[in-house]
Amino acid sequence: MAQAPILSRGVYAITDETLLTGDLLCERVQAALEAGLSVLQYRNKHSPQAERVAQCQALKTLCGQFQTPFLINDDVNLCLEVGADGVHLGQGDARLRSARQRLGDSAIIGITCHNNLTLARDAQAQGASYVAFGRFFPSNTKPLAPPATLDDLRQARAALRLPIVAIGGINAENGATLIDAGADMLAVIHYLFATPDVCTRTRQLNSLFQPSIAPPNKR
Repeated sequence: MAQAPILSRGVYAITDETLLTGDLLCERVQAALEAGLSVLQYRNKHSPQAERVAQCQALKTLCGQFQTPFLINDDVNLCLEVGADGVHLGQGDARLRSARQRLGDSAIIGITCHNNLTLARDAQAQGASYVAFGRFFPSNTKPLAPPATLDDLRQARAALRLPIVAIGGINAENGATLIDAGADMLAVIHYLFATPDVCTRTRQLNSLFQPSIAPPNKR
């Protein structure tokens, strides 16, 4: 596997097969990429394998045009087949060390840690590229996921050297609080891909990472 693109602060988009049917998948992903997407994760647990491979190949090409990391949810075999930049693993998925051995040192491997700093410390020690905490707000994708708090995020930021992804019900109105508490990336699904106005929403989220500039004092 070639050297993966470097992770950068910003918007981390996750696809959803129920929202992005047919041509919408590439159309809306391309719109997000054009607006400055930082990471794309392909998440599709139900489509036939041949369809998943074809979709990943198309998305990998798109991400390559923008030098944006392209990750696969859970599936190390699919990652290897399409030459993606890495995988995102849940706690019940392939073990991190096994994935690292199969994908190589240059692969991006992220780990879901829910609200558990111990899991995040373990992931860091085992060579994870980043960790994900959440859900922070009510989530359409995983409504029963254990809730995480801003304090969980602050503690993680103080304890970890890795980039931290926040996930769960994030939008332009609540995302800034997560960045202030230590998130490096905001992971979103419905807020981006349930609307045709993907460009605007990507830019809105990206703007949260820009430090505000105080107006000059008037005399």
